[in-house]
Amino acid sequence: MTPFLFTFVVLAFSVGAGLLGSLLGIGGGLILIPVLTLLLKVDIHYAVGASIVSVIATSSGAAAAYVRERMANLRVAMFLELATTAGALTGAFLSGRVGGRGVYLVFGAVMAYSALVMLRRLKSGAVPTEVPEDALADRLGLHGSYFDESLGREVGYRVTRPVAGLGLMYVAGTVSGMLGIGSGALKVPAMDLTMRLPLKVSTATSNFMIGVTAAASAGVYFARGHIDPFIAGPVCVGVTLGAWLGSRHLMARVNAAWLRALFVGVLLWVAFEMLRKGWTS
Repeated sequence: MTPFLFTFVVLAFSVGAGLLGSLLGIGGGLILIPVLTLLLKVDIHYAVGASIVSVIATSSGAAAAYVRERMANLRVAMFLELATTAGALTGAFLSGRVGGRGVYLVFGAVMAYSALVMLRRLKSGAVPTEVPEDALADRLGLHGSYFDESLGREVGYRVTRPVAGLGLMYVAGTVSGMLGIGSGALKVPAMDLTMRLPLKVSTATSNFMIGVTAAASAGVYFARGHIDPFIAGPVCVGVTLGAWLGSRHLMARVNAAWLRALFVGVLLWVAFEMLRKGWTS
């Protein structure tokens, strides 16, 4: 493959990854890493380095729109970032001590778990019901509301179990730093299933958070020489464009049940491919 063709292919896939990443709150790394490693035969460590850049770009491209539309919960995001940033530094430290096969297997196992958890609520609606009261969430003012264009009305919601969410976010941050995926695949289920935020709010808040989490570990990858501008350049341009399209034109109009089904489908495909690669490598 010529350098020009390689750049064009990476750019095209990056636009699609940024679009899906902005809709699902996963940062695009879930799609990009399998494409770079399985299709384009890029070393897993360089793919992870490029993915870190794509996560920051996706967050930058999508977060502003979600904040303006009041879909991202800033109080929840800032509270949870305490744990994800610490976890990202832990994961970046561990990544240099785990071989390529181990990274593939951990990646696939994490995605499979996330898919199975989300599958349990595949038929649920946009707004969680019977949310238990939580004194800490009340004290921190974590509850909120947003306007859902697909429903045509304002949707209010309550947040519960913030301490459990904090623990899960440390795990998500560690996975992010280790695998370069932004950990939205773990953050979204944690907020959706544990803290009981609506899926759209979980996705928008995850998009806001993933850039901070990725930035915390990007310096470690840069110092190791695992961020190649030839790969990271077109990735950054493509995911920024895709994230802009998804956040500005699609997110508010997408049905929550369809969004959840798409999320589960993407996770299952990626889990299968990465486990297969790790098992046979």
